[in-house]
Amino acid sequence: MIKKFLNSKVLMALLFTASLSSCKKDFGDMNINPANPSPTELRTRMLLANAQLSIPGIFFGNNTANFYAQYLSEGPYPGASWYNTVNFDWGATYTGPLYDLKQILKFVDASAPETAGGGDLANQKAVATILSCQYYNWLTDRFGAIPYSQSLDITNLAPAYDLQQAVYDDLFKKLTEAVAMINTSAVGVQGDLMFAGNMLRWKKFANTLRMDMALRISNVDPTRGKTEFAAAIADAAATIQSNADNMTWAYNSAATTFYNPWYSNYTVSARNDYAISKTLTDYMLPKNDRRITAYAESLSGSYVGLPYGVAGAVNIPGTYSRIGDPFRQMTSPARLYNYPQVLFMMAEAYKIGYISGGDASAATAYANAIRASWEMNGVYNATDYNAYMAQVPYDAANAVKQIITEKWVHNYLNGNAAWNDWRRTGFPVLTPAPATANLGGIPVRQAYATSEPNINKAAYDAAVAAQGKDDLNTRLWWDTN
Repeated sequence: MIKKFLNSKVLMALLFTASLSSCKKDFGDMNINPANPSPTELRTRMLLANAQLSIPGIFFGNNTANFYAQYLSEGPYPGASWYNTVNFDWGATYTGPLYDLKQILKFVDASAPETAGGGDLANQKAVATILSCQYYNWLTDRFGAIPYSQSLDITNLAPAYDLQQAVYDDLFKKLTEAVAMINTSAVGVQGDLMFAGNMLRWKKFANTLRMDMALRISNVDPTRGKTEFAAAIADAAATIQSNADNMTWAYNSAATTFYNPWYSNYTVSARNDYAISKTLTDYMLPKNDRRITAYAESLSGSYVGLPYGVAGAVNIPGTYSRIGDPFRQMTSPARLYNYPQVLFMMAEAYKIGYISGGDASAATAYANAIRASWEMNGVYNATDYNAYMAQVPYDAANAVKQIITEKWVHNYLNGNAAWNDWRRTGFPVLTPAPATANLGGIPVRQAYATSEPNINKAAYDAAVAAQGKDDLNTRLWWDTN
């Protein structure tokens, strides 16, 4: 993962420099000795804020997953939808947010001076743990086996890879512990760019992540999944209950680095790289799904999707609908977790028997999820919604396909969530790009960075031997579809 010739002192400096240099906020004087920061120079609240700056990229800025899920089509520079990129790097995640979060946990466990002003110690530990779980889950759901139990140890420059099942087991354990240690009556965490120290929202975030992970393993370990899902929803007050609970990342106009990335692409850089995919418009338009008015640019009252994976460059403006205005303004928020997502999860959980209620409860949750999605996108009216539901009524025989397909529509531009659902269920039904460079079709994982066989060969070889070929087509542990 990190070159073996680096000694621990150099590595410490590298890790601190990497994490602090990525911070875009003004947190005071950053001209410090990264290898030996003093208590007055480094605070847990600074590390937390810095660790959170990578969150929108995971939820909102991963264009690769948006192409895998076929939300977008490329115009002048096709390639991602052909699956040209095989190998992906994880270095910035380890040396950036994960290292920052580990430092928080280290300082909290020692009740160190660096924790001063960071909020209640238990709450600091809980939030750092929850965010670490989010990042590790993102990594293992991309690559499978990853450095986990031995990661971030500067005395070990060749960490073993943990298999995905072991990573999931420990993440469930840590999420359980983190939620239990949150004290909503104590001082909330400081430096919190996500929820401003609101500890109840951190509980809801953790429980939603746990629900999501529990469904991810429904095909490979349904008993464990059922247990985890039930535990995640046991405290109703600590789950998302309405659109008022929706969790977003607030982009702002303070500086270009804080702008919504779609705004930066279309407006700041004057590029027109992306249009809404014809795969999505072909599903939405025949049903008069009013969400299309939010998702796509209107071209004289029409919404025109660009065919997915076109074989050559295409000019988009005026011919194909770009991403819709609500998603590409300077301060358009990134959608983290929200009420319609939770309702779709509940609908699936009822259907597969994770929770009691069966098809009757699944049908209600399914209909309510679609309505909440329409309301969230500002397009709900009873007449159009009822007409839409008449075209997609709950069908017990095809319920999982329906639920996941409608969840796909709702999760527009949250490519990671949709790609995860597609891999484990096969829904929605997607056709690979005709010009694909990957003979296996739509990728089901991402391959490790090309440097890994050289800098951590023994661990890399062991992971590949246990998991399978290091390419785009080796299925992950939970992907048995």
